Amino acid sequence: MVIKEMTVCCKSGLHNKQATFFVQKANEFDCSIWLCAENRKMNAKSLLGIMSLGIVAGTTVTISAEGTNAEEAVAALEQLLQCDVC
Repeated sequence: MVIKEMTVCCKSGLHNKQATFFVQKANEFDCSIWLCAENRKMNAKSLLGIMSLGIVAGTTVTISAEGTNAEEAVAALEQLLQCDVC
């Protein structure tokens, strides 16, 4: 299992477009991926779940993945949380 704690830096947080890109990227991987924020854990492959977390810039989150390409998945998702996708 790969676990990475980080602070969301993208200005829009995980809302609308940014959340869509995050979930699309998560679905590119075969592993199980979870996003935790404020003691709530959601499947990173679920748009409704991710948006329900209400993550804004400055929120500390934990990305965890288990299975094939888990390290790759966490690194890719971490990168998406660093800047806004245009």
